[in-house]
Amino acid sequence: MKNKTNVLPREGEAQPSRCPDNTAFKQQRLPAWKPQLTIASVLSSFFLTGAFCLTVGVCLVLSANSVREIQIDYSDKCSDCSKLRENSSNWNKECHCSVNFTLKENILGDVFMYYGLQNFYQNHRRYVISRSDAQLLGRNVNIQRSYCAPFSTYRNGTPMAPCGAIANSIFNDTINLFYNHNSSVIQVPLLKTGNSWWTDKNVKFRNPESYNLSSAFAAGTARPPYWQKPVYLLDEEDERNNGYLNDDFIIWMRVSAFATFRNLYRRVRRVRHFTEGLPAGNYTFHISYNFPVTRFKGRKHVILSTVVWSGGSNPFLGIAYLVSGTAATLTGFVITGIHLKLRKKKTYFQRRCESCFICLQRSLH
Repeated sequence: MKNKTNVLPREGEAQPSRCPDNTAFKQQRLPAWKPQLTIASVLSSFFLTGAFCLTVGVCLVLSANSVREIQIDYSDKCSDCSKLRENSSNWNKECHCSVNFTLKENILGDVFMYYGLQNFYQNHRRYVISRSDAQLLGRNVNIQRSYCAPFSTYRNGTPMAPCGAIANSIFNDTINLFYNHNSSVIQVPLLKTGNSWWTDKNVKFRNPESYNLSSAFAAGTARPPYWQKPVYLLDEEDERNNGYLNDDFIIWMRVSAFATFRNLYRRVRRVRHFTEGLPAGNYTFHISYNFPVTRFKGRKHVILSTVVWSGGSNPFLGIAYLVSGTAATLTGFVITGIHLKLRKKKTYFQRRCESCFICLQRSLH
């Protein structure tokens, strides 16, 4: 091999320049705008930001407080069914309970029904990733390579559809609402479709391509162990709301970040007696109890609520704006106080310096 040696410039030859090219970019001569932070601009920005945040926060809080909402806890009122469900051997036994309540005032407008869970943690990492997105898109995949274990296959090798801990723990209570009107009981019509996001219904979830949905799932798959019926029978009345495209299933698969949460369950259909909403009077929830919560010390609720332009009755965003606006306004007052204090000191020292200069001139003369 030839030895590589550094070639040094000969005597008298000009060495290559290491200076950057004489361009506007490399010599940093491009036009630029640099804000001049004066006391007026800084204070005006803080006070304007504070006023904006306080205004928006007040509007959001008032809007959230205008939401009409009623919450019914049925954990203790269905205690007999709760005890029955704690024994896993009774999974195929039906249990029903009723909860009565009274609306003192009309709930006008669109009324939404939610189910709420307390102390149910969906934010555990292994729980969150326990799903197969490829399977939920209707693809024929090997779920043993997914994160669905131990809810991926049965001992005989039959894959679960859908797989994973999220799907296996789906909320499966059935809740119906009845209105007691003039000695007659009227079932409140509820809409069970149109409650999920458009992106979920049309992008993230798909059923297997087949002429018959039952044949697509029944061939080579089985329901999760905690389910009472297979996925292709989630809604026997509406074929379009079945399988992986079932609204209740889609909403449950969107996990919550907190231990206490609510999910949209139904919407009141505004027909007949309920054209303007829910009239005041006596109501009854008929509940088919299937979801046990006693072992993890949880609670279950049914919520009837309206919505406004800012959403539901959650004042968190409004409170966050109020806190931010208050902090910005207080910071502006603090900066103003510091500026006035320093300006007084600067004026005092200027006067002392002027007097000292006058004294020095007199002494020289």
